[in-house]
Amino acid sequence: MKITVSVIKADVGGIGGHTRPSDGLIEAVKHTVKSSGDLLLDYYIGYCGDDVHIVMSHTKGTDNEEIHKLAWNAFEAGTQVAKEEGLYGAGQDLLKDSFSGNVKGMGPGVAELEFEERPNEAFTVFAADKTEPGAFNYPMYRLFVDALSNTGLIVNKSLAKGVDFHVMDVEDATIAKLSLWEDKPTLEAALMYPSRYVISSIHTKEGEPILSASTDRLHNIAGTYVGKDDPVCLIRTQKMFPATEEAGSVFNNPHYVSGNTRGSHNMPLMPVKLNSAATINFCIPIVESLVFSMHNGKFTGPFDGFSTPDWDHIREIATKKAMAIRSQGFIHPATLVPDELEYAEGYNDRMSILKSKMKPMDSKTTSDDRKENYEDPD
Repeated sequence: MKITVSVIKADVGGIGGHTRPSDGLIEAVKHTVKSSGDLLLDYYIGYCGDDVHIVMSHTKGTDNEEIHKLAWNAFEAGTQVAKEEGLYGAGQDLLKDSFSGNVKGMGPGVAELEFEERPNEAFTVFAADKTEPGAFNYPMYRLFVDALSNTGLIVNKSLAKGVDFHVMDVEDATIAKLSLWEDKPTLEAALMYPSRYVISSIHTKEGEPILSASTDRLHNIAGTYVGKDDPVCLIRTQKMFPATEEAGSVFNNPHYVSGNTRGSHNMPLMPVKLNSAATINFCIPIVESLVFSMHNGKFTGPFDGFSTPDWDHIREIATKKAMAIRSQGFIHPATLVPDELEYAEGYNDRMSILKSKMKPMDSKTTSDDRKENYEDPD
């Protein structure tokens, strides 16, 4: 049976700031989804930081208007509660006034896959907060390209053949198909700059879908800073795909991503347990792992992929890396380059003042001053 798994997420309000949604907000989202009749085969609702994610199975295909409208209505219901409770950023990710057929380009993040369900279908959702879509570039490179990280690239016949990456230029809204292994150097060149070039999907050579990731950048839609993009990634695992344990392990080296509380710093991506609030320690970027089995569209799970004791050690590494780079304060490379700053308007205001105070240098005067101040070392 052909099943579609849709993961749609949005930030529509947090307690006291960008921490976590309230219980009332979550219940409003759940009530809306539960009231959808027979539209869905199954669903799961949770949160990562202040982002609510809705995982849905159905037979409607990707980009389906009914499915996307249901998610939009659920987030609107959550927004209403957020306003009643005075939560911060109520409706923050709902950037349009009304639903127009598809939530892509309207603020919420979307990852969807349609496929023939296997007898033992397994998939994992990685949900991140306080970072951007390119945060998944490095882990997915390790998973599908780097045999030092994933021995499955050697011993799994399907993966050894290579896969097709679809990489999006999120500034120009264009997309390229890059095939392994012939396009490996070009893929690596693109993934060097995750703020612009983002993995949107991965397929086998035969066209079987493996991965889908959200790619919307909120500041490109809104024209100003309204929060980080907080991406989601959906990946099928086991058999001809990466093992679940291989997919999880690529997050065991907390790499630096764009993030922080103002979207201003490079910070490590820290794996956390399900339904974790964003830390008020500078909002270290976080990622959760929701591990599912599915049969006839019905979910078993999620199992909390980052809940076992070994991940406590990884969290400690991430915290130490965060403190190390954040101790450099506002000095680059702790901070992002100007073009990637989310609060670019404020930075540009400061720079306009600096430029107004700049005066041309008198080259002759400067040269004479140097001569007058020169002292012979002898």
